[in-house]
Amino acid sequence: MALSTQPYKGARDFYPEDKRIQDYMFGVWRTVCERFGYEAYDAPILEPTDLFLAKGNQEIIDEQTYTFKDRGDRSVTIRTEMTPTVSRMVAGRRQELAYPLRWYSIPNLWRYERPQGGRLREFWQLNVDLFGVDNAAAELEMLQIVDACFKEFGASESMYGISLNHRELINYLLDDYLQLEAAAKRSVAGLIDRMKKMERSVFISKVDVLLTPAQKAAGVTEKLLTILDAKALKDLPKEVQNEPPVKELEQLLEKLQAVGITNARFDATLMRGFDYYTGIVFEAFDADPENRRSLLGGGRYDGLVGQFGVTPVPTVGFAWGDVTLEKFLTGHRLLPALKPATDLVVALVGELLDVAQPAIAELRASGLKVAVDLSGRKLGDQFKAAEKQGVMNVLIIGDNELQTGQYKLKNLETGNEQTVALTQVKDRL
Repeated sequence: MALSTQPYKGARDFYPEDKRIQDYMFGVWRTVCERFGYEAYDAPILEPTDLFLAKGNQEIIDEQTYTFKDRGDRSVTIRTEMTPTVSRMVAGRRQELAYPLRWYSIPNLWRYERPQGGRLREFWQLNVDLFGVDNAAAELEMLQIVDACFKEFGASESMYGISLNHRELINYLLDDYLQLEAAAKRSVAGLIDRMKKMERSVFISKVDVLLTPAQKAAGVTEKLLTILDAKALKDLPKEVQNEPPVKELEQLLEKLQAVGITNARFDATLMRGFDYYTGIVFEAFDADPENRRSLLGGGRYDGLVGQFGVTPVPTVGFAWGDVTLEKFLTGHRLLPALKPATDLVVALVGELLDVAQPAIAELRASGLKVAVDLSGRKLGDQFKAAEKQGVMNVLIIGDNELQTGQYKLKNLETGNEQTVALTQVKDRL
């Protein structure tokens, strides 16, 4: 039986034209992060399974990760995200590191789930984390980085939006304002997280199932809907508006306006990381009605470093997947025409490779990226091959060119041909 030419389900092959897109996206991410003073880090793709069990449960490990025993009978997991790893790294040198600590990474990650639009089993993700700042200046900087990335890709603020909520506000609303029991609280939070994907009547019926008769009689469902329908913080019930998390969100929104980020909004339906986010949470989403989905998310998680037995470090971070980014850029026609890295193809007329080596070396020494057609084919066929590869500049080297030092430089896109010395080639390109 012939072997399949298809990649593993949920993973992708990156042909050169695909790799150019990936390199472009990663390049913009790196440029913006480093502009804000962030440094790159990385870590092993394998981690002890216990690291992920600390965040989830055995069912999640069994169903959503690639977990196996190594030859030493140790349970290991291919990383599904970077937050546990970076927390481990910071905890490992808790006393040695200089704070505020600004780190970023673009790791390869794997998650075992059903592939669907915007979600694959193998993906890459920008992770940006700021350690050691316990006030909203950290959240402001995170959102400035997010906004700067969008702008660097050429996006306008009408193309995307930023949603904000607060973990402590969510807890207050579910615990104190609505007085839900622990089990109902978690279930209602899960429903809120999915409510935009279901009919309102379906959402209401599912909430009602989780409430006691007394809670339904007391109008808990209606109170919840009033909160979720709030388009701004001022639309929340008066008794809620005085809560400290609301004041934090108001101040952050004011600061965002002051730095020119005008598309950030409060969103009471935003539920993120129930298990470990501790403060402000945020997402950025595509404003295109055809692709109105979350593109990235993050928030404050002050407790993870402390799980490793050291003094906790206040932390804010976010993650942005490559699949959702590419879909956003494609949908808004923001991907530039990306050409091959090769500047020039040398087309040889006859068996001249050995004698042409000094000329080829001189071209490369000038800083040009030069590919040599080694096929020995006719010039026309060499031109066709270069054009198919996307390289539009060809330098012809034959006996006459080597003797005179004058070479024909042809642009396959325009058909223009000019005679140049080797020292002129770079400038003419």
